[in-house]
Amino acid sequence: MMIRLRYLWERLRTSYWLVPSLMLLAAAVLAWLALYTDNQIGRDALDGLGWALVVSSEGATAVMSTIAGSMVTIAGVVFSITLVALSLASGQFGPRMLRNFIRDRVNQVALGAFLATFLYGLLVLSAIRHDPQDAFVPRIAVALGVVLAVASVVTLVVYIHHVAVTIQADTLIEIIYRDLRSLMDSLYPERLDTDADEDPGHAVASDRPHGFDQPPAPILADCHAYVQAVDRAALVALAAGHDLVIRLRRRPGQYVLDGSPLMSVWPQHRVDDELAARLRRSMVFGAQRTATQDVEFALDQLVEIASRALSPGINDPFTAITCVDRLGSALSLLAGRRMPAVWHRDDEGIARVCDSPVSFDKAIDAAFDPIRQYARGNAPVTIRMMEMLDELAPLCRRASDRQALSQHADMLLRSAVSALPEPADVADVRSRYRQFTASLASPHLVSPDDAG
Repeated sequence: MMIRLRYLWERLRTSYWLVPSLMLLAAAVLAWLALYTDNQIGRDALDGLGWALVVSSEGATAVMSTIAGSMVTIAGVVFSITLVALSLASGQFGPRMLRNFIRDRVNQVALGAFLATFLYGLLVLSAIRHDPQDAFVPRIAVALGVVLAVASVVTLVVYIHHVAVTIQADTLIEIIYRDLRSLMDSLYPERLDTDADEDPGHAVASDRPHGFDQPPAPILADCHAYVQAVDRAALVALAAGHDLVIRLRRRPGQYVLDGSPLMSVWPQHRVDDELAARLRRSMVFGAQRTATQDVEFALDQLVEIASRALSPGINDPFTAITCVDRLGSALSLLAGRRMPAVWHRDDEGIARVCDSPVSFDKAIDAAFDPIRQYARGNAPVTIRMMEMLDELAPLCRRASDRQALSQHADMLLRSAVSALPEPADVADVRSRYRQFTASLASPHLVSPDDAG
């Protein structure tokens, strides 16, 4: 249940309508409260503040009409600016970057502020009565409308500045990196001990329950979609309640076909159609990947920016280098964290669910493989990637992590030798490679969290 709530919150957080809708509701409530206050206080009690409050019904109508008309015009301008920013972001950074712009709070608040002020103006305007026998001028409500209009003008200035900043590559990369770091803190909360080498969570073969090698019951997908989240706690509860052992065949971020296996369940004879449906509902599916549990998706966003920067049409190696720097920071954080347990156990300590979490070697493959392939023949990016591997070497304490670094350094060197036409550039890469091998041979146990 918690996983589905987190998924729902992620959907709401990335929607463009939630904040403006809440602000419209707040504007309606504020208008009612202001009009109610005007009715309760009465005109005579406000005569002493005539210099600050509109006195005539004609003046109140003119003020609120101006506010309402200008706010709806500005709301259209804000919406147009947002569309232009989305178009630029999609073309330069990739369509998956639109999620970051849509969920941006400043963009949502700006549109909501203008629409809310417009709605407030309409509601107050409709309450003004011009009949000489029963005239009603909501002086407090009109004054509050002027305050909201001034605040909206300030919001417009802040919004324009914010859009100009967020469409810059460095700012977008920083936003994605912050989200990636937050996701890693959530998925990999435990820090690795200073003297640790291998995580006990990787010891799978010696911890297999009895009967695990018997033919399982496959739980098949019933749709073509991405796995967006897995409720492992629900799987453990189901497995414990029916005395099952489950091995997950898919992890968040992977695409499944209708009829492809999602998980294998032992023993086979205890799985009926109803239980299979409950097991299937422990996974959340959708038409696109999300960052709820998918650390590779966040890595892929940085990789996509770097790949587009290296395309012939853009040819911006400095943006690619910035992405490499941020990917290196994320990998350094992962190198200092304990990998999640492969086996999830019930309250009695019995292994129930076998998982395949994203380890350091999978993360570095997702981060560096595409960039290395796109950077063939690009000396600055290749050299920076080798330098980043050298910086990561002292931070990796697990032997498997150091082996993954070594493999990527070897592939990067071979790519440079075969693709770089200038011998001096190849010599630079070889020099960084020798420095990397020296760092890898004598790692210093520095805390990656302290290192950045």
